[in-house]
Amino acid sequence: MKAELSLAHLFLDASLLVQMIMLALLAASVYSWTLIFYKRKLFSRLELYANAFEQRFWSGKDLMSLFKESKQQSNPAGMDLIFTTGFRDFARLHKQGNGISDLQWQAIQRNMRVSMNRELDSMEDRLSNLATIGSTSPYVGLFGTVWGIMSSFTALGSVQQATLALVAPGIAEALFATAMGLFAAIPAVVSYNRYSSQIERMANRYENFIDEFVSVLMHNASASDVEGESNTGSRLDAGLEASTESASEPTSEKETPATLGPGAEA
Repeated sequence: MKAELSLAHLFLDASLLVQMIMLALLAASVYSWTLIFYKRKLFSRLELYANAFEQRFWSGKDLMSLFKESKQQSNPAGMDLIFTTGFRDFARLHKQGNGISDLQWQAIQRNMRVSMNRELDSMEDRLSNLATIGSTSPYVGLFGTVWGIMSSFTALGSVQQATLALVAPGIAEALFATAMGLFAAIPAVVSYNRYSSQIERMANRYENFIDEFVSVLMHNASASDVEGESNTGSRLDAGLEASTESASEPTSEKETPATLGPGAEA
């Protein structure tokens, strides 16, 4: 309680400019902590989604079933969105019956990377604010410290005998501004570096998935060429139409089965 009162006195006894700086640093700290907890929740959710999707993808179920279940989600994100984009383009080109050229495979990869970049943009949203707070807060606090010390030494000019008791309160108030600047900056810098590393790791994970998924699609396309274009094309058309109809109907909030993947042909 005594510490709280002393901190309150340091704020109340400071000059108006130093008080404004302290309030600005306090607001920056509250905002950064709010953003830190929001990003922590976001990355934890995306990590869980990615793990669950990879488990379904490599479990052995056919791609069309996985596509239908991904389409039934109200707002697919992460690997679900990348997979849905790639498989929809693959099915559209494959049902034409002319085979898929190298340029068309590149177009499929490019569209999946566009979806990936959108996901990464959503992860990076407002993350630069943490970097701004982390880099500027110490200097803002230092400005308050310099101003407070200047005011303390200026006050010495009006007295005949300078004592430590006269100048110490003003210096303490000024140093409190620096402490608040560091309190706002340190968590922001640590969180920015941590989340930047997580974004880079997720980007590499998405890139690897795109390469693996294209390899699976090429394998399925080669297998379907042996089976026959018309048979596979009709199955893709029927699957896409069924998934479109099911996506347009209201869906119940059921969890996606935990056993899905690319085992069978598209």
